[in-house]
Order: sequence, then structure tokens, then C-alpha cells
Amino acid sequence: MSGHPKHLPADERRAATVEAVVGLAGEQNPSDITTTAIAQRMGLTQGALFRHFPSKDAILEAVMSWVAERLLARVDEAAEGATSPIAALEAVFMTHIDFVSDHPGVPRMLFGELQRPGETLPKRMAQTLIRHYGERLRCLLEAGKAQGELRAGLDLDAAATLFIGTIQGLVMQSMLAGDVARIRSDAPGVFAIYLRGIGTVQ
Repeated sequence: MSGHPKHLPADERRAATVEAVVGLAGEQNPSDITTTAIAQRMGLTQGALFRHFPSKDAILEAVMSWVAERLLARVDEAAEGATSPIAALEAVFMTHIDFVSDHPGVPRMLFGELQRPGETLPKRMAQTLIRHYGERLRCLLEAGKAQGELRAGLDLDAAATLFIGTIQGLVMQSMLAGDVARIRSDAPGVFAIYLRGIGTVQ
């Protein structure tokens, strides 16, 4: 039981449901999460849960929406506070790492949705999140090229793909090690190597 009050406004109940699912995803295989488990985590009946969400997929859609809004907002804030494109890239990288460390269930859900066969709305939402994230990265990388911080011939698409893939690799290794916290200690050194690959030749 999570101690959520039984009587909450609809918006708060939906937010509490998302919180419960993200928490459960950090503890078990997201595909094994049932509406019964979600309701139990919240101290509710399944009937009460389904008054706010018509199906499990609707719950997953709400989770994907929450992830996209929170992650992109934090990434945008980190980039806006940086003094240069390279500083912005590093801030975005570390902010993403912090987000994953704070919410270890999120990458497990994203990986799970992207591996589901066929087209589902949660899967499309995960794909859209990755696309929007990539667009932000390409803007920062283009600015870095324009200001002479990055290689003039840098392949922006490849650099953006590598940026995201590097974070995904760190996440996978931390999950395999069963130690999500290690991602924070590994990230600075890994980003430094990434930056050496895209920066101007010294």
C-alpha cells in the first residue's frame, strides 16, 4: 500500500496512478504489471481504478505522456541554463541520467513498449518522445558546429543517435548490474569520451 488517500480529485487520482505504475516498473518486469497490482499499490479496488482509466493501455498512455512531459521539460530547462552548446549537451546528458536514476522504472517501460509487436498508442508515444528528443539534440549540435565547438563535418543525425544510444547503454548496464545508482558515477567519464569524438580536433 502506498498510502494514497482514497478520495482524490480525478486529476490527482490519475497522477497517483502514473506514480504507482512507474514505481512498480522499477521493481518488476513492466509487462507483468496488472491492473490488480496497480490498484493494490494505490489501496483501491480495480473498479475504482477503471473509473479513471477505461483500460490498461489507457494507463500506459498516461504514463508515456507523463514521461515525455517531465523528461523534455527537464531537458529544456537544463539546456536553457547552459552557457554554450557543449555545456548544454553535457547538462542535458546529466539531467537525463538524473531522471533515469530518480525513476528507474521509466527506461524499463520505454524499452518494453518499443519491443511490443504491432502498433500501439503507447509505443507510438515512446517513438514520438525519442524523435522530439533527437530534434532538440540536433539543434544543440548544429549550434555547436556554428560556434566552432564541434567538428565542422559532424554528422548531426549520427551524433544525436550516439548521444541517446550512450545513455541507453548506461541504463542497460546499470540494470544488468542490478545497481541503477551506478549510472550517476559512470556518466561523467562516458560523456567525456563522447565529447572527444564530436569535438574539434585539438
